[in-house]
Amino acid sequence: MRLRDLLQRGAARLGAAGVPSPEVDARALMLHALGLSPVSLLTRAASEVTPADEARFEALIARRAARVPLQYLLGEVEWGGVRLRCDARALVPRPETEWLLHLTLEALASLPAPRVLDVGTGTGALALGVKAARSGAQVSATDLSPEALTLARENAALNGLEVTWVQADLLTGVPGPLDLIVSNPPYLPDADREDVQPEVTHDPELALYGGPDGLDLARRLATQATGVLVPGGRLLLELDPRNAPAFAAELRAQGWTADTAADLTGRERFVVAQWGQR
Repeated sequence: MRLRDLLQRGAARLGAAGVPSPEVDARALMLHALGLSPVSLLTRAASEVTPADEARFEALIARRAARVPLQYLLGEVEWGGVRLRCDARALVPRPETEWLLHLTLEALASLPAPRVLDVGTGTGALALGVKAARSGAQVSATDLSPEALTLARENAALNGLEVTWVQADLLTGVPGPLDLIVSNPPYLPDADREDVQPEVTHDPELALYGGPDGLDLARRLATQATGVLVPGGRLLLELDPRNAPAFAAELRAQGWTADTAADLTGRERFVVAQWGQR
């Protein structure tokens, strides 16, 4: 079988299984399975595939058709300027969270040696993205899950970056002062358990759900943050677009300066807040 025919067959199988981006996923799996570059995939499209390569590709397609997350199958992803191993120990880092990293780096631009904390770090994505972009920053990160922290440490070693990792429930036991806290906390309302994409069922539930309206963890974090942020310190959160504006309003009622920021599709997903004045 020719390479392009095998690729088309894989994409068709993923499409029939309801995978949202079957052609893109099939191409990524072929590059991974056969060790090809994007250019070599194009130049070898008419070449015959060995039985071993065909079997390797088909095995990955079968797992993706069963809705195993693509990132698990690839093993590593490029995200926010760093390489991240991804598996069932932590939430798969989403593309939209890269914009939270962008907003964080913008907020840090005027600080020469900022003290930054990533709460609920998971794979370590945000903490490592900040450290990679701002080598002079003092970056620490917390997670309640020891398994997630082990994965985050592996990712720090993979990228050669120094971050302080702490097992903690949000900010419990974490000393200040801090210039900025960033978090992508569990934010889905509990009712969403009944209606999620099949891929989401592979993520740890601990990283997904945030109570009846999805804001339980965000509320606790904001309350704790007032005790460790410097005057004028920032709190940046990724939340569900259904509840981010409401949470920004809650923060303003509590004395924060707070607003929302849109993701690249225009949804108000991020809360950017400041506590007191410098």
